Amino acid sequence: MEVLSVLGPTVLRGEVEVRGAKNSVLKLMAATLLAPGRSVITNVPAILDVTIMCELLRRLGCGIDYDADAGRVSIDVPEEPGIQADYELVRAMRASISVLGPLTGRMRAAHVAMPGGDAIGSRGLDLHKAGLEELGATVHLDHGYFIAEAPNGLTGADIHLAFPSVGATENLVMAAVLASGRTVIENAAREPEIVDICTMLVAMGARISGIGTTTLTIDGVGALRAVEHRCVGDRIVAGTWAFAAVITGGDVTVRGVSLDLLPNVVDKLTAAGAQVEELDPRSRTDAAGTVGTSAGGGAESNGGGFRVIGPKRPRSIRVSTLPFPGFPTDLQPFVIALNAVADGVGLLTENLFEARWRFVNELVRLGAEVSIDGNHALVTGVERLSGAEVEASDIRAGAGLVIAGLVAHGTTEVYGVDHIDRGYENFEDKLRALGAEIERREKPETLTFDES
Repeated sequence: MEVLSVLGPTVLRGEVEVRGAKNSVLKLMAATLLAPGRSVITNVPAILDVTIMCELLRRLGCGIDYDADAGRVSIDVPEEPGIQADYELVRAMRASISVLGPLTGRMRAAHVAMPGGDAIGSRGLDLHKAGLEELGATVHLDHGYFIAEAPNGLTGADIHLAFPSVGATENLVMAAVLASGRTVIENAAREPEIVDICTMLVAMGARISGIGTTTLTIDGVGALRAVEHRCVGDRIVAGTWAFAAVITGGDVTVRGVSLDLLPNVVDKLTAAGAQVEELDPRSRTDAAGTVGTSAGGGAESNGGGFRVIGPKRPRSIRVSTLPFPGFPTDLQPFVIALNAVADGVGLLTENLFEARWRFVNELVRLGAEVSIDGNHALVTGVERLSGAEVEASDIRAGAGLVIAGLVAHGTTEVYGVDHIDRGYENFEDKLRALGAEIERREKPETLTFDES
């Protein structure tokens, strides 16, 4: 069993590079199924989920050339890719459901195992099903597989989403680009990752208007072409480093993500007492004019950057998670970790995923004072956390526990490292470059039985 062992307290200082967004690149890879030929995606993060998606596409008949160091994946899509995504891979990564839309749209059928992924609450596929049915597909569940069939092809329709689901919006846009006629999606999600996939689809020849708004209009075309596309920077990873700087009272420069992608986040960091400064993307020095310590992975900086200087002790903040441009639910664990060591009482209202409170149970083991009432977490800041053994239940919870361990006195051991690997590249290496004392090591599992 692998664990991350963190020795605290410590202060993070230096520079870190952020590559493409996990929540975008996996969908971009799925979108390549819409066009035969070689598509290339750049600025790809070296994370476990990309490896899983590569294998999924390979089993659908695609040729894959993935260079993790260069951040580049080439996907050769055959004229007739397979239509079945098996449980073995889909169970490991919920984003696998994103092949549903392009396969149904282009191949007129898709058999996708019900997805797994992070344990953060119920995320039903009702909106995917209803939308595809509006487009003319028949959709049903059979032996654990989500089966969509449209033998005569899809037909444009007016679709109103009951909730601005990112996954449903992505799948329905990918299904609609090859449908006959016009599709209008109302109450569509408008996250930067949605904008990214729509931008790639337009480059492939799709006709989409209203990109970045709640109403997307798609006029179906007969065929799309393979393209090369650069993935947008990962705003959640960038936000992770920003919160880490504030929580530890550090000074961290983040490259590769513009502050435009973190509108609500910047306001909360400032409210906590941090200084947040946007950088000139052409500069390789920090705001003070000194060269930052590189903690990156060799990726070319693109998309701007910013510097976060944390206070000696942060002030508590109040946050409600909401769809973009509201505060992202994926940064919720870091808000709670910040409030755990802040001056005052903070409040977090989780409006999207109910099971994210599993992170709180582990944070309490470090000495945090948190009270849960429904979808609210009331956090009373303490001056000191203490190291302990904790376990990650999802990607962001894992990173949040590591960050909390940085300010805890003594050693914190974080189990469930595989979750972190799914969303963060070279996480402990980058932390070490910023000054953290952290190591990954094997720890044998032991069980004790009562023989009485």
